[in-house]
Formats: sequence, C-alpha cells, structure tokens
Amino acid sequence: MKRNLLTLVILLAFVGVLVLGTELAQVRVFERIAISLCISLVLVVGLQTFMGNSGILSFAHVGFMGVGAYVSALFTIPVQMRGMALPDLYGAIAAIQVSPYLGIALGGLVAALIAAVVSYPLMRLSDAAAVITSFALLVVLHTVMLHWSAVTNGPRTLFGIPSATNLPLAAGVAGLAIVVALAFKESRIGLLLRATRDDERAAGALGASIPALRWCAFILSALIAGIGGALWGHFITSFSPKAFYLKETFLILAMLVIGGTNTVTGAVIGTFVVTIVFELLRALETTLNSSGVQVVGLTEIILALAMIGVMIVRPGGLFAAAEIGTVLLRRPTKQKAE
Repeated sequence: MKRNLLTLVILLAFVGVLVLGTELAQVRVFERIAISLCISLVLVVGLQTFMGNSGILSFAHVGFMGVGAYVSALFTIPVQMRGMALPDLYGAIAAIQVSPYLGIALGGLVAALIAAVVSYPLMRLSDAAAVITSFALLVVLHTVMLHWSAVTNGPRTLFGIPSATNLPLAAGVAGLAIVVALAFKESRIGLLLRATRDDERAAGALGASIPALRWCAFILSALIAGIGGALWGHFITSFSPKAFYLKETFLILAMLVIGGTNTVTGAVIGTFVVTIVFELLRALETTLNSSGVQVVGLTEIILALAMIGVMIVRPGGLFAAAEIGTVLLRRPTKQKAE
C-alpha cells in the first residue's frame, strides 16, 4: 500500500511540475507542448491498462481514440456550423448540441461501448492471432471513419470543433488516468489478468476467466482512449481520419515500449521522454529544412532507432517490472543487507 501511494504521488508530481513550469514560463509554444504531452499521457496510460496487464499488443487503441474524437465533435460543433461541416448529417442528431465537457465524456463512453460490443470474441485469442486481429480492428475503425461521410465528413477535414482543451483540463484528465490505471492494476481483475499474462494455462486451470478479464481491461482501455481522443479533438479543433492510423499508433507504442509496458511508471516516463525528444528532433528537422538541408523523416527514424536500442539494452523498457515507488523503497533494504 505504501509503495503504491508513493508511486501515485511521484507520478502525479510529474504532471504537477509540468503544469507549474509551463504556467511560470508563460510561453505559448511550451503550453501547446505541455497540453499535447498530457493528452499523449492519457492515451499511453490507457494502452498500458490493457497491454501491460494482459501482455497482448493492441493496435486498435488509436482507433478508439478516433471514435472519441469524432463522437465528441459530432455533438459539440455549433448547430449553425454543422450545415457546412457535416452537410449530410442525420436529422435526429443534427439538432443536438452539448457542452464540450459532456462531449468529451460521451466520446469515451461510446468508444467503450463499441469496444464492449466488438471485442469479446477477440479476447479468446493470444499471441500472434491476437495482434493480427487487433490490427484488423484498427483497419475496420479507420475504414468506417474514412467512408462514413454523413458522420465524419469522410476523408475530408472535419472543422468547427470548439476549442475547450486547456492545460488544467488536460493535466487533470491525465492525473485521473494515472489514478485509474494504478487502481486497476492493483484490483482483483488486474491481479488475475497479470496472472494470465505470466502463465495463461496455470491461471486458467485455477478458474480465471481469461476472455472476461481481458474484455474488462480492453473496455477500460477504450474508455480512456476515447476520452484522450476527444481531448485531442477539442485541442486541434480540425482533423481527418488519417490522424488516427499508423503514424499515431507508432508514436503511442514507442512511448509505452521505451518507458516499459508492464508498469504505469513506464507509461508516464516514456511519454515524457519521447515527447521531449520528439519536439527537439522536430525543431532540429525544421531548422535543417529551412537552412536548405532537406531532411525528411528524421524524427521518425531516430525514434525507431531509439526503440530498437532500448529493446536491446533493456528489453522490458526503462521501468520493466517494478513501479517507481517499489524501486525507491527497495533500495535502502538492499544497501542495508550488503
């Protein structure tokens, strides 16, 4: 209990220091980076909730991010603007408008509902079959967003979404996601799910319902992803389906894998590290391109190489097995024993 509390305090302190430092700096660019980091933190922690506890790689996470973004946008775009943004929107929905905050919650709930409906049969699969089907689910979600023109405006950019995501809101949701992820990890479902991750046959022989455990984690993960996507939508205020596909999937996975898939600490640290490196590399790439040296894809290449390097040196990531609170409380005991 003490270790879990220390972990929670430290991880929330990361978010608090980020907010405080940004507010003191009073630099618009830093504020946008901080908001983007907090949204990424929500998404990565959501992915860790399922992937870290079940041991199954999920590509569909970014698809549920898109569901949350589109659902929230659908109900929050001002009615006067919907005729331009969504000219073919169904009449029953066209007259409904809610506040952005309610829209963000609706985005998460609809993403969780879709996950609950479509994912249970997939939770019976393991290893390569589970990974392939999760990628197939991402393709299905992306295809629906790409071609359901009446609701998503098809491949064109959806605009008119009210700007509602500021730093306090993004940081507050990120902190709540951390609390939920840690609480789920230490819950009975989380403990049983990690048992299936470590030894699926033994856990099943002891009576653990593996599909049901995975299903619960997948729904929670989709809920968090949907909320994160809705936050992102109200931050960017215009987007198209291509924002919720392979590039974003790679970035979110890179954050989690580099930090450590099995721990919430890894998700948080990985998000901070990759975001900072990503922004520095993007600034370097922009500088080089503006100076006449054409560099394309430098950021993605270095991130991929960094992921490979981390996997070689530390296969489990920076925090492979233990949360930061556990690591800090173990250290004095080891020194005393020596």
